[in-house]
Amino acid sequence: MRENLHRFFRAARGAGVHVSPAESIDAMRAVAQVGLTDRAILRDALLLTLAKSQDEKLALGDCFDLFFSQPEPRQDQPEANDNDEASQGSDQSPSSGSNSEAGGGQPQEGLGPLAQMLLSQDRSAIQAAIASASGAASLSDIRYSTQRGIFSSRILDAMGLQRLRDDLDELTGTNPALAERLRAALDALREAVRDTVSQGLALYAREEAENLRNDILRNAPLARIERRQVAEMRALIRQIARRLRERYSKPRKRQRRGHLDVRRTLRRNAAWGGVPFLTAWKRKHRDRPKIVALCDVSGSVAQVSDFFLLLIHSLHEVVDDVRSFAFSSHLIEVSDILEKKSPEEAMAEIMSKVGFGSSDYGSSLVDFEKDFMSALTPQTTVIVLGDARSNNLDPRADILRRVSERSKRLVWLNPEGRLAWGFGDSEMPRYATFCSVVRQCATAQQLERAVSDIVATYQ
Repeated sequence: MRENLHRFFRAARGAGVHVSPAESIDAMRAVAQVGLTDRAILRDALLLTLAKSQDEKLALGDCFDLFFSQPEPRQDQPEANDNDEASQGSDQSPSSGSNSEAGGGQPQEGLGPLAQMLLSQDRSAIQAAIASASGAASLSDIRYSTQRGIFSSRILDAMGLQRLRDDLDELTGTNPALAERLRAALDALREAVRDTVSQGLALYAREEAENLRNDILRNAPLARIERRQVAEMRALIRQIARRLRERYSKPRKRQRRGHLDVRRTLRRNAAWGGVPFLTAWKRKHRDRPKIVALCDVSGSVAQVSDFFLLLIHSLHEVVDDVRSFAFSSHLIEVSDILEKKSPEEAMAEIMSKVGFGSSDYGSSLVDFEKDFMSALTPQTTVIVLGDARSNNLDPRADILRRVSERSKRLVWLNPEGRLAWGFGDSEMPRYATFCSVVRQCATAQQLERAVSDIVATYQ
């Protein structure tokens, strides 16, 4: 059962349930307490120890029902059944109905274990043998639908298909009726194995399929995401935000050893003739993270502004000191909205206030300088997320220069391709003059790397 539980944890991860090593240990301890006989209690125990949300509970319940719909693999089951079948076959008289229909005599004598099992029509024994062969064939390693035939062949070979073929060849000449009966049982076995492989594909390939879809989405241009992909992209952005939280929200160690300070060490140990009993270390001072984010939510970037706001929302969970602003033709602070409301509610409220308008970077920068310039300090990193298209209005690059001078760094993340910068009403080349970093962020992967690099500078 231990190996079966490990396979279940793997299937649960594929279903989208995060199962850590510690949680898997807790689950195994719970299973040891409740036992295996009552599947309903076993199901509840696994859900209580592994599911952290209602969505995970539903996904884990479906995964449990699918995973445990077949018997648990038992290595000794086929042999035990084979002996039973052989003894039953030897006890049957030639006049029994089934034997007489097959051609009389004792048809199971000299046949291999698989042939005896199929002729006995013991469904539980056959299912147990399929489950055991599935473990021997490493069905949990299946990843793609194109592998169905390979794993079906492996399972049948593990069950003794070659010996069964030899038995069929022999029976065809000596007992055609029994051979036909065995051939029909083999067809039914193939169908059962195919169903088992399909079940394994549904259980174990979901994680690989999910990773493949995420890789495609991660590298897809945000501005070209189709409607049917918006929900998947939002889920992907949430995964990115969760990774950022897990990677950077942990408190840093206050005492970090740097390079050995030779002078201080010698002075401190003068009483011992310079023998370095007490060491002194040079410690590098690190600023506390302080971020100011300005997000363009105008009509020209409406397709990507949702994803920008989602990632900014995550910054409030990663960094203590974050002030966020949104703008199109004018600028407002949205820090309280992002901190107090869920991502969906926050985005809806922000877009209703300033979203989908005609972009005016100059007017928005004027609003920022007038009301919020005091938020900038020499420790502040300013992030601007936008396409820098100001509809041929005054871009007020002079204000951006002052923002750059008062902050530690000015980072501009542009969803447009670099070839479009400077054409039409794009003011990107002019703004880039005053930026410490200018990066194209047309995909989720580029956006994750950019934000990760920004937060990592404070670690």
